[in-house]
Amino acid sequence: MSITLESVISIINKTVDILLVWLVFYYILKSIKNSVKLTLIFKGVIIIIILKIVSDVFNFVTMGVLLEYIIMWGPLALIIVFQPEIRTVLEQLGRSQLLGRHKVLTVDERERLVYEIIQSMEYLRKMKIGALIVIERDVSLRDYIEKAKKIYGDISSELLISLFFPNNPLHDGGVIIQGDKISCAGAVFPTSNNPKTNKHLGTRHRAALGIAEETDCIALVVSEETGRLSIAVKGELFYNLTIDDIRMMLIDELRPKQDIDEEEEEIYEENK
Repeated sequence: MSITLESVISIINKTVDILLVWLVFYYILKSIKNSVKLTLIFKGVIIIIILKIVSDVFNFVTMGVLLEYIIMWGPLALIIVFQPEIRTVLEQLGRSQLLGRHKVLTVDERERLVYEIIQSMEYLRKMKIGALIVIERDVSLRDYIEKAKKIYGDISSELLISLFFPNNPLHDGGVIIQGDKISCAGAVFPTSNNPKTNKHLGTRHRAALGIAEETDCIALVVSEETGRLSIAVKGELFYNLTIDDIRMMLIDELRPKQDIDEEEEEIYEENK
């Protein structure tokens, strides 16, 4: 059978079509993984599908009828009830960098980044100076950077401390770090509306949790009232940590995904 130009174009067209569909699914699943609320929704949908299959196999009539109504009207209900979460997914897709983080840090650069941040947080903790430091990862924070005061300076503890000093007009906002650069200061982030959040937490902690729920960033907080240290990551807030806890979590979270995958593969091989 001879291969014509039309058949080649058709194959390419179908291949691109399939790749685009998988790309969309990949970013949707990635966004779901980075959001606690969306993860729970996704699990609920999977459970309903499994129950429907079970009811069909064992001929559970009543359960089958109820599940059919749920499946029929469920998507509309999800859109109405979880509109904020769905909007978050679409915003993340719009902000995502197709090629990942704008700069992959070397081991030395990561160590320096962690060192400078820890040094600044240790000083801010002792002096009880409030601070909110956000480290961008795969999901772009460009929208927040554009509305803040641009810095684009090399990371240093001295610069971080000066940005949060009480007499600085930018000390109330957050600092965003991209790679090993301080991109901006005075950034304003959405506050978390999670009802399970401690009501005694201040605006900085709620803003840290809010941006960690919407993106895959790492948000570090120094309490102005108590000097306590906290970190928000993957939609969770870890409150009242030691400086060593912060250091270890930063080192772990800043590791390249490739290194994490290789380590998990080695552990899997050892346990086989």
